[in-house]
Amino acid sequence: MSAQTTSGREFWLTFGKNSNRTYNEVNLQIRVVGGNVDTHVKIEFTESITLDDEFDVLSQQVYTYSLTLSQKQAVYNEIADKSNKSIHVISDYAVTVYAVNLVGYTTDATNILPVTALGTDYYQISYTHNFAVDAYAVIATENDTKIYHDGSEVETLNAGQVYYYTSSIDMTGAHITSDKSVAFFALNRSARIPAGFDAADCLYQQLAPVHTWGYNFFVPVSHLTKERVRIVASENGTYVTQIGSTIGFPSYTLNAGQWVELEVRLENKGCFIQSDKPIGVCAYLTGCGYNGIGNSDPSQAWLPAIEQTVPNALIAPFISAGSVINQHYAIVMTPFDTKDDTRVSIGGGAAAPLSGGYGWYDNSDADMSFYHLPLTNSDDSYYFTNDAGLIVLCYGVGPAESYYYLAYSSMRNLSAAFSANGVPYTEMADTLFCVNEITFTTNISNIAEVDSMKWYKQKTSGNTPDLDYILITDIVEDPPVEWTRTFRAGNYMIKLEVYHNGDLEPLVYEGELCVGAHITIYPTPNDGGMTKPTTGCYKVGTQLPMEAYPY
Repeated sequence: MSAQTTSGREFWLTFGKNSNRTYNEVNLQIRVVGGNVDTHVKIEFTESITLDDEFDVLSQQVYTYSLTLSQKQAVYNEIADKSNKSIHVISDYAVTVYAVNLVGYTTDATNILPVTALGTDYYQISYTHNFAVDAYAVIATENDTKIYHDGSEVETLNAGQVYYYTSSIDMTGAHITSDKSVAFFALNRSARIPAGFDAADCLYQQLAPVHTWGYNFFVPVSHLTKERVRIVASENGTYVTQIGSTIGFPSYTLNAGQWVELEVRLENKGCFIQSDKPIGVCAYLTGCGYNGIGNSDPSQAWLPAIEQTVPNALIAPFISAGSVINQHYAIVMTPFDTKDDTRVSIGGGAAAPLSGGYGWYDNSDADMSFYHLPLTNSDDSYYFTNDAGLIVLCYGVGPAESYYYLAYSSMRNLSAAFSANGVPYTEMADTLFCVNEITFTTNISNIAEVDSMKWYKQKTSGNTPDLDYILITDIVEDPPVEWTRTFRAGNYMIKLEVYHNGDLEPLVYEGELCVGAHITIYPTPNDGGMTKPTTGCYKVGTQLPMEAYPY
């Protein structure tokens, strides 16, 4: 079982108004990148089923879907209101999904998060608007979802409905919460970055929930030489330090919703940011009138914490139909010591070291490196690997135009007290583990002083379930980050007790662990023939299909 990433099988997305353009003036595009197997994909419009469509995506290939005029009208938010302007993407197997909101000289793109990476706690991260307005959109994934803005209830949505909110001021730091999981998009109609410099572009970026925020961030820089960064705190008294910014202070203390802005430059080889409580970070390309290059414009990318690296990443650049964008790049970030182990496979071809870019930039403060790789094959996927972990951002530039977005990372729940094979303890019950060796990882960084930890298990299925919890391990000194144990197929309750700060009563965390049984099914003979047996992974207690019982 692998950790949650930005790929998945189910997604929700919407589009915000781009500058002052109406739906019939924009080009709205969805890019779907196939995973390890061929898959069938459906796109469903909440506004009307008559607009729905479906298609096949081949393994590690790219499918570009451009919305028709009617489809654009059904998903393009122009007026602040509750609506049905959303798209539901469903795939048989895991894919990576991106979307672009494009019109000449004002464009931005975003990755689309799978529903398994969504949450209930978000902060708006945007920028000072130009002549238009700041905005965000919330999409409900379940019926009767209540939405709150800075603690006040503002709307109730059913699955697929959108709450599109606009403001005449920069809403960075606004706290948006819900009682059920939602998708959240930052949708600034037009911004100059920094304020007062040419030119203006829309901002379009799906933001990650607070439970995925981290503590250590490495900010790379594009070949445009200098960018802006915004940092938002999720808790009061958050202490933030940074090394490498050319504006701002070395450290800040922020309360929940407060934010600071930094500038990072290529000459400093990026910026290293740390905090003692979870923070959210967005990076921005600047206007062509500011960076001195002549290309690019404002655009926004979500930046995951270093804790969210993955061993492989599958991405694709955009096809810039109707745009002046003519250069596309991936920024690949990975630990410095193992940067030369990074490989890329283009369109399913042989893996090779990165080449053809600007070379590696090494940041000794973060112990991280980054590489600008030109994406010259617009119809092909790019598959990056590095066992030590990597994060990939993508950007594209042209005269007075650009896009910037997170291309691939993990979306682990970093607020969970522990996880099993990367799955947070709060989500273990919904996960079938098809391996017997389970690695438990603790995340107790918010506790000032851990005295000891005790782990327990209780078997809850089979012929002889446990009546009481059984102590697995009692760790008194130097609690480890992780430990591994082999489990037989079955259902278990796992409990972690954390004794801290000299308290006699521990903090208690419990989660259900479901380890699957590997069973071979032998189909019954059919008209004198016999199909091949297949082996499946099943939860203990599952009623197997009839063909599992041969005669």
